[in-house]
Amino acid sequence: MAVKPSIVTRDITDLSSSTGNIYKSLNVISKRARQISSNVREELSGKLAEFASTVDNLEEIFENREQIEISKFYERMPKPTIVAIEEFSEGKVLVRDAVKEEGGIEI
Repeated sequence: MAVKPSIVTRDITDLSSSTGNIYKSLNVISKRARQISSNVREELSGKLAEFASTVDNLEEIFENREQIEISKFYERMPKPTIVAIEEFSEGKVLVRDAVKEEGGIEI
């Protein structure tokens, strides 16, 4: 079984090709990673809320295997930054520049 390396070398010119600036690209990637993280967090909270109980006793905590399996599933998911970089590299992320658009504010 081949294991994917945890560290991947990225070409800066590939990342900056769509925006023309590596810092803009990293800004877009970080914002997308935050969106992904927020969505996953809300989804996980919703699923775990089904198991919430008003009374905490030791037996219920140890017997709740479904909750443990859900948590393990989300722990094995790829990190939001990895997903955001892949989406950005594949052109799935829309990049808008407010300065170039009509009515944009230049800082």
